[in-house]
Amino acid sequence: MPVEEKPVIDIDRSIGDFSYDIEYEYDAGYGLTERTIDYICDVKGDPDWIREFRKDALKKFWEKPLPTHWASRDLENIVFEKIRYYLAKDKMPKRSWDEVPKEVKETFERLGIPEQERKFLAGVEAQFDSEAAYSNIKAAIAKQGVIFVGSTEGLHKYPEIFRKWFGKVVPTGDNKFSALNSAVFSGGSFIYVPPGVKVKHPLQAYFRINAESFGQFERTLIIADEGSEVMYMEGCTAPRFETSTLHSAVVELVALPGAKIQYITVQNWSNNVFNLVTKRGLAFEEAEIKWIDCNIGSRLTMKYPGVVMKGRKARGEVISIALANVGQHQDTGAKMIHGADETTSNIVSKSISIGTGRATYRGLVNIPRHLKGCKNNTECDALLINANSRTDTYPAITVRGQGNACQHEASVSQISEEQIFYMQQRGLDEGQAMSLAVNGFVNDLVRQFPIEYSVELKRLIDLEMEGSVG
Repeated sequence: MPVEEKPVIDIDRSIGDFSYDIEYEYDAGYGLTERTIDYICDVKGDPDWIREFRKDALKKFWEKPLPTHWASRDLENIVFEKIRYYLAKDKMPKRSWDEVPKEVKETFERLGIPEQERKFLAGVEAQFDSEAAYSNIKAAIAKQGVIFVGSTEGLHKYPEIFRKWFGKVVPTGDNKFSALNSAVFSGGSFIYVPPGVKVKHPLQAYFRINAESFGQFERTLIIADEGSEVMYMEGCTAPRFETSTLHSAVVELVALPGAKIQYITVQNWSNNVFNLVTKRGLAFEEAEIKWIDCNIGSRLTMKYPGVVMKGRKARGEVISIALANVGQHQDTGAKMIHGADETTSNIVSKSISIGTGRATYRGLVNIPRHLKGCKNNTECDALLINANSRTDTYPAITVRGQGNACQHEASVSQISEEQIFYMQQRGLDEGQAMSLAVNGFVNDLVRQFPIEYSVELKRLIDLEMEGSVG
């Protein structure tokens, strides 16, 4: 991004724009080879099947080309040989805040994690670079048989549950970056909710990148057994560095018959982060998977949460908000694959483009010929703040057979000087007027977030709007 190019709206990222000098106990060094994989496996004590899984994924990663479409042009700026793939202060998370290393603890205290845990969370995991520094679940939830641990602990302690679904929702070779994650994954959450258990309060993970020239590759697997319910929330931040940072996660959700999973993401990456994530869920008979996604910050985000509806009357939903500022591209969307009769999917996407920021919606909806009684609704609304802002919509909808229904609606609007002038006549300054217009645009979606996150969203969606009309 040219030096003279400055954001016309300054999103308040100060809460996350800091870093500490950490003496890492474990460091795989720069570059990606089989030696990197062996180092990670040795440090983590991985079983042989995981070592084989990682090395097979590494081969697939090198074989697969970068995407040749979409936002792929910017991906050429990623130099994989100059990235550190594993950095950790410690291998195992602490169960008490008092035991967490001082610099790491100070990071999460500044971000408000302990306070959130005390107030409204059933459990929390805080990942610092490659590993979780802290992991805890409330005793009452654990007594119900709920498992909430890091992915490494999950594959070591609960292999009979973990291995059954790991890599089954998002195959290693799904795309180049899912292969990369499969090769070097570390951190992330493993959650299992037993049949009939309804977790009343959210479980939360917080992912923090502290190091420069680093790649974070968490792997999350959530399994909701029959008739169970769980809400999982993740937050993400990183300080701003001069060099690029890579975040490439894989998330797999499994909702067994009658189960409900709600997965909420609020990311606030700095604008040097490449955020390339693969998220997908399997919904069985009468199960429901709902993704609520807010993308603010990053240099480039490519993220398309999906639901494969494998059972009759399964339901999938994606609610997303994306904000693209100067020098940023939010390439986001959703994928809905109908695989059984009477399945229902809903996609609601809202984007805001500011200055020369670019927001792109990519949607995939597929209802095969042999299915009956399937329904899809897709809504894409874009708001342009400036005359040179950009938005694109690329829906790919395939509906075959009889008795299936699909509807798609898209709109693009621009905040005009007249609107701002009108609000200024009611006593608002330009920044307040812009903030009111933008928050009003996304308000119906923000209300679906838990109250703690909706307050954070409204704070993030802007404070300094002056000079952004034109």
